[in-house]
Amino acid sequence: MPRPLRIEYENAYYHVMNRGRGRQTIFHSDDYFNSFLGTLEEAHQRFGLQTLCYCLMRNHYHLLVKTPEANLGRAMRHINGQYTRRYNRLRKTNGPLFRGRYKSILIEDNSYQLQLSRYIHRNPVEVRHPDPLENYLWSSYPNYVSNVSAPGWLYRQEIYDQLAVKSRKREKYRAFVEMGVDEEIAAFYSKGNHMPYLGSDAFRDWVYQQRQTEVGEVSRQTSRFRPGIEEIAERVASTFKVGVGAILACQRGRENIPRWVVMYLSQEIGGLKLREIADYLELKRTGSIPTTIVKLKAKMEHDAGLVRRVEAIKRQYDT
Repeated sequence: MPRPLRIEYENAYYHVMNRGRGRQTIFHSDDYFNSFLGTLEEAHQRFGLQTLCYCLMRNHYHLLVKTPEANLGRAMRHINGQYTRRYNRLRKTNGPLFRGRYKSILIEDNSYQLQLSRYIHRNPVEVRHPDPLENYLWSSYPNYVSNVSAPGWLYRQEIYDQLAVKSRKREKYRAFVEMGVDEEIAAFYSKGNHMPYLGSDAFRDWVYQQRQTEVGEVSRQTSRFRPGIEEIAERVASTFKVGVGAILACQRGRENIPRWVVMYLSQEIGGLKLREIADYLELKRTGSIPTTIVKLKAKMEHDAGLVRRVEAIKRQYDT
């Protein structure tokens, strides 16, 4: 039986969670935690993913996210896949890290986001972490209740807005969290196999009607501008002072840096699939694209001029 397709639409909210295989540790030290936070930043840059709050524990994580571009699946494949690769490099190991596909709960708009943020932020309390919540570094809670600067990919305002207060939002959010998880949320998550959606009866009825299997199609439009690969190629050609034809030319054994940059930026700012990139560059297979991007990134680590040119192109699409 095909498993249900995750329902995706513009500006949807999800509580996303995953844990290590066999409950193994997935965050061993600061380097691992920071590496995962780096993937959240990348998911924001590449897929427009907005993280409202997060909590990273030793063997699992919780995220509350919003998807302006209806692309949770693609964003989470990047987060879990990229972090697994980085984990394996740090640990000098290989193989899968997570227990399987991430679990996500679709949340009704303007309903349970505030209560869920409290549930997520109180995770260290539930596992009896000895320090005060605001001292737990690997959660967004300190960004909510103190003057700790928040990264650009952390979107706190929607949670603050649901407090329905005009001043002293940090103090009042702290008081709200310290009250403890409310009974409805506690009951929902106490069920071993809880429902994949959280909201009103009308919302649940709508979700049930929208469910499709993976053989179906989900039609959606993106709300954020993404440049096409033709435009990216033209900008790369202009920046590197070559013709687009030179980018399209594939000469085995020769480095074609502008061509590599097109591959990289087509994913980074264009959000394009490997097949779309391969078709434009007249590649029969997609497998060489990730390998080429890795080679480009390695080259950028030692070539400041190359980094400046790539970043100059990316800045033209900053919003």
